[in-house]
Amino acid sequence: MNHRIGRVIFAFGVGLVVAFYSYQWITDPEPRAERAAEEQVVERSRIELRSLLAEDSLELVDPLSPDRKVGKVYVYAEGPGWAVSGYYRRSEQDPWHPYLMTLTDDLEFVRLKAKDALLLNQAAGDARLEVVP
Repeated sequence: MNHRIGRVIFAFGVGLVVAFYSYQWITDPEPRAERAAEEQVVERSRIELRSLLAEDSLELVDPLSPDRKVGKVYVYAEGPGWAVSGYYRRSEQDPWHPYLMTLTDDLEFVRLKAKDALLLNQAAGDARLEVVP
């Protein structure tokens, strides 16, 4: 009989602890704030990429619209700033071009590293662009 009461008390105690930590985890605002910041960074990188390439009709694969068949994509805080990786193409016939964009904490464009032969001429005149063979 004492073992039965002990089990009930133990189960009740474990249930309370699990409920408390679940509540703390669910109501923690930090992950939501981090996600919102990451979304802002990716949106800004899209604007910068379209501006640099002078293309409005780019197909993008980035952290907000991932496509695992094309490749993995990331957004992460990097020292004093952000880095966003992804893929773009200009049309269905164009192959996917991987890129890595670096932005400051204020979401100012710093650097674009891409595998795209069409950017070679533009990269010759802009030190912020790096074309990878």
